[in-house]
Amino acid sequence: MTAPAGHGADRTAVVRHLRPPDWEWSFFEDGSLALDPWAEPPPSLQRQRGSATVPRMPPPRAPGPDRARRRSGTHRIRRFAGLTAVASVLVVTLLLTAFGSPGGTPGMARSVVPVRSEAASGLPLAQIVATQGPLRIQLPIAQSHVTAIGYHAAGEGALRLQPLGRKGNKGLLGRLRDRIVGTDPGALVWYQLDGGRGPASSSLDVGAAPGTDVFSPVDGTVVGIHDVVIDGRVRAVRVDLQPVSAPSLIVSVNRVRADEALTVGSVVTAAKTRLGTVVDLAGVERMALARFTQDAGNHISLVVRPAATLSLP
Repeated sequence: MTAPAGHGADRTAVVRHLRPPDWEWSFFEDGSLALDPWAEPPPSLQRQRGSATVPRMPPPRAPGPDRARRRSGTHRIRRFAGLTAVASVLVVTLLLTAFGSPGGTPGMARSVVPVRSEAASGLPLAQIVATQGPLRIQLPIAQSHVTAIGYHAAGEGALRLQPLGRKGNKGLLGRLRDRIVGTDPGALVWYQLDGGRGPASSSLDVGAAPGTDVFSPVDGTVVGIHDVVIDGRVRAVRVDLQPVSAPSLIVSVNRVRADEALTVGSVVTAAKTRLGTVVDLAGVERMALARFTQDAGNHISLVVRPAATLSLP
């Protein structure tokens, strides 16, 4: 048999590669040329494996009563602080609204009429200042000469009068209510005075300077003129009137110097018939009305009593 032809002598039968074969490791192993990726590391470099026990985590606890109580207390404190702040703002706002700016004129000063130095005269306008059932009491002094109007207790037997107008010395809550609700700026202003026994509004005091003319507060008849003795001396008189609208009552006008023409039995007309003038008693008595006037507080007093219980001095 003939041997296969070849190029053994010239070494052309062996195939030679022109470049080395491709790398046989992955991209992630590039650079680890000195290590066999499949070889086990030496024992000295192997990590000793051991068992470890991890304690079980406790289950989440439900909020206990103490924790809930603390949380509720914190919420209450926050709510209280918020309500306190809001209330403070409201109080400050109301106070500023009620009393106005510091430079404003006090409400009491606006209601006081400046006192005239000379004796005042002039008829008053018809104006009802108080009532007692069917009885209507008119202002007995001209409006321009009135310094202040006050009410106080007149003792046993005196009847309660119903003041008309608005109270000038109300408390804080009363002034706040007036500012919020509103009042008539032209309404008659009166003040509650201390002292005496019986109903707190049973005596009506109308302030005026000494010598100011005093007129009848009702239509009726003069039934008595009596001296008023203070410290052993006759200082003034009291004029008792029987009103036409309530003949079972007696209206007493006290602390006046009677007109010479006035006698028992005289017929008087409200706001027209002159009874006399205001007497100066500031030197012998302390005048409660002086707190609300710009003078010594001289005034006349009007008291209503049932005719059957009228006591003569």
